[in-house]
Amino acid sequence: MAKTTATILGVIFLAIGLLGFGTPNMMGMHLTTTHNIILLISGLLALFFGWKGSLQAARGLCYVFGAVFTLVGLIGLLAGGPLLSIIPGQLMFGTADSIVHLIFGVLFLLGGFSTRHAAAATDHRA
Repeated sequence: MAKTTATILGVIFLAIGLLGFGTPNMMGMHLTTTHNIILLISGLLALFFGWKGSLQAARGLCYVFGAVFTLVGLIGLLAGGPLLSIIPGQLMFGTADSIVHLIFGVLFLLGGFSTRHAAAATDHRA
């Protein structure tokens, strides 16, 4: 499941990152050039691990990305108010950004945790 999760979310990240250059306020988000570049790099990493990485590596990526995106989303909602400015004018997160980060974080974590159980069951049968 981690490889599938990484692949699907990688494609979504690439799409949002590319669309963000032309539509920086898509869905109420703050898609600056810096934010788009981070999304593109994250998407490429997720795709790489989803397509070429081992199951264990994809699961690790899901855990790391899940933790980071969930944490960024929580910080944005709890400490940011209407707009959390990480790098003024370059990397800012509003409520919509934080909610999207939380959703992606949870999806990555679900991909990682579901793989853990599936991998353990497969190893046990072998």
